[in-house]
Amino acid sequence: MSDPTSHFVGLDIGGTTVKSVIVDSQGEQVGPYVEVRSLVKEGYESTFGQLDKALDELAANAGISRDKIRGIGLDVPAPSSDGVIWGRANLGEDWVGTDIRGKLSERTGIPVFMTNDGNAAALGEYALRNKHLGSLLLVAPGTGLGGGFVLPGGRGFEGMNGLALEVGHISVPFREDDGELPKCSCGLKGCAEAWVSLVALRRRVGIELAKPENAGHPLNEGNPPIEEKAFRLRDFAAQGDALAISIFKQQGFILGYAIADLVRTFDPGLVVIGGGLAESSFRDDYMGWIKEGFKDRAWPVYCHSPLDPEKETTRFEWAIGGDGAAAIGMAYTARELFQ
Repeated sequence: MSDPTSHFVGLDIGGTTVKSVIVDSQGEQVGPYVEVRSLVKEGYESTFGQLDKALDELAANAGISRDKIRGIGLDVPAPSSDGVIWGRANLGEDWVGTDIRGKLSERTGIPVFMTNDGNAAALGEYALRNKHLGSLLLVAPGTGLGGGFVLPGGRGFEGMNGLALEVGHISVPFREDDGELPKCSCGLKGCAEAWVSLVALRRRVGIELAKPENAGHPLNEGNPPIEEKAFRLRDFAAQGDALAISIFKQQGFILGYAIADLVRTFDPGLVVIGGGLAESSFRDDYMGWIKEGFKDRAWPVYCHSPLDPEKETTRFEWAIGGDGAAAIGMAYTARELFQ
């Protein structure tokens, strides 16, 4: 029987901030999200100090002492397995090869579960859909292209070494204007992330604005840095700008094409699209472009049932958790594991 005074915390460590949340034994959020600086580049001990601050504030908001926190869910922006981080990403050097989960549990006296940020966000989207009983695939375009997969019942799928669902690095056959496969930030060529990410958007904007026919485009006025041009592209798309729409349409189509192979592998039934475009004013158009790419690559049975053509076998939805999805996913998982 669960202890009604028990509480569970989700800690989402980002590059600059830690977002955190606390839930009670019924899974209900108590108080607002708490956000503190992460200090990840200064090392894990510095960030642990910030986690202590978050835990203190969360407990105060819930009106409990910290000894009532029965479990912590922690996610990190890097590949990890069994509590140990495998790759540095944007972290300080001392994170890699360290038992982060074990050290945090020892420091707090609380059991800890740890995964990466993509898996955490997928778990959060699952938790927020409390009537969804099947599996869920999250694909989230951002600086890169991340994602996660949740099995029926709410358990995340991480693979043997915690390295599963690197969705941005599946291969797609699309080529640049010169016929070459674009190089991905991971070092490989032809990855989906090389087309669907903020980094890819900057490259594509640069290529298109360098064409003679686009010399007079407003984004070329004053020659701002490429980062600013890419940032402003969303506003231009919202206003119906043909160049901006063409770039996002290509991106959405390629994303849908890549999702088709993921669906062929996992058959999730529900695909959730996260990232910043989930809140854009042209998101309905973007979702349409995703579905066009999906239908171009997916077998018909992954679109509609052969018994009932009106029944969708793969549904697409926008993410609903926003920036707090990963923290919610970690609190949800801590409650499931440690209650």
